[in-house]
Amino acid sequence: MTQDTAALPPPSDLARQLPALDTQSALDRLQPLPPAQVAQLLAGLSPAQANVLLAAMAGDRRSAIMAAAPAGTDWTDSQRYPEGSVGRLIEDPPAVFPSTTTVAEAVEALREVVKKRLVTYLWVVDGAQKLQGVVAFRDLLYAERDRPLDQIMIRAPFFLRPGTDLVDAMREVVTRHYPVYPVCEEDGRLVGQVRGQVLFEQQAFEISAQAGAMVGVDTEERLATPLWRSFKFRNPWLLINLLTVFVAAAVVGYFEDTINKVVVLAVFLPVLGGQSGNLGCQALAVMLRGMTLGELRSARIAAIVGKEGLLGALNGLVTGAIAGAAMYWVVSRDGGSDGLILGLITMAAMAFSCMIAGLSGATIPLILKRLGADPATASSIFLTTMTDVVSMGSFLGLVTWLVV
Repeated sequence: MTQDTAALPPPSDLARQLPALDTQSALDRLQPLPPAQVAQLLAGLSPAQANVLLAAMAGDRRSAIMAAAPAGTDWTDSQRYPEGSVGRLIEDPPAVFPSTTTVAEAVEALREVVKKRLVTYLWVVDGAQKLQGVVAFRDLLYAERDRPLDQIMIRAPFFLRPGTDLVDAMREVVTRHYPVYPVCEEDGRLVGQVRGQVLFEQQAFEISAQAGAMVGVDTEERLATPLWRSFKFRNPWLLINLLTVFVAAAVVGYFEDTINKVVVLAVFLPVLGGQSGNLGCQALAVMLRGMTLGELRSARIAAIVGKEGLLGALNGLVTGAIAGAAMYWVVSRDGGSDGLILGLITMAAMAFSCMIAGLSGATIPLILKRLGADPATASSIFLTTMTDVVSMGSFLGLVTWLVV
């Protein structure tokens, strides 16, 4: 046993730890282990997690692990499908029979299979391996032994295609809650199956990763990620955020003379920035949710963006009226004579900045997607920069133009 292997936790502990590790940390833990042991550990992960780790390994190492894979794993086949597709989640179907197979023959053939694999459905195919029907295990056990499967099967069952994006697949199965779904090519040829639990778990992971991606947290980072690797994941985006903050600071610095003359403006700058930023994040969250659930269609994009802009303006008018009243009260309390105009400017700036925030929250993920990037990636950083610049710039610009 090498020193590196001796330092590893027992296989049972490592199996529990792997799902919580980011890709690189998991690879580091698996590197000293022999291919057969790695294959056993990967078999305990979801197909998506196993495929991510296999894709990150060297070719020779990956081939050796695939060759040692236990029965039922179909990593080699799933690697040819796009990342984020149903094909990456498929597994080898354990119970595939010709339509002429009798109930007795199927039961006898499954005696050894069920000791190693969980069998929920029997897939019935023709000579070209095209899916003809499905037989539930319960129906098989209660059927007459001499009946062929094509007499007890459910014909033309629903199936998924391996190249279908997970988002689109989730829309297809949302009203079809089955424990297992067959996966067929366009011509109906059965290529595998995907478990409903795996499908929903993978989609849940994708959605949960959005919250972190919005603020620059890498999708691979986990609670168990080592300190230094977490630092490398997060620091680049924080540096970008620092640069964007300097842009907003430059806007405030440009109007330094205005602030020196009307000191009360400094009190209300965070109010406009925080309010418009929060409204923009609302629009961003709704847009990302719609994109994840596949609700966005090209014909509706202009209407959706327009709605978010109008909603921002309406909310900005309401909150701006309250903020404007507060500005009037503060200026009047201090004996100033510009309370009314400053209150109206506050309301106008709030309405305008909230409108821009709504438009930005709706368009930033669309722009990132058009550029080929993850729509959620650090979108919040770009959004807050936009809202800070617009809210502070419009507020101070109007005061400079109309008051100072």
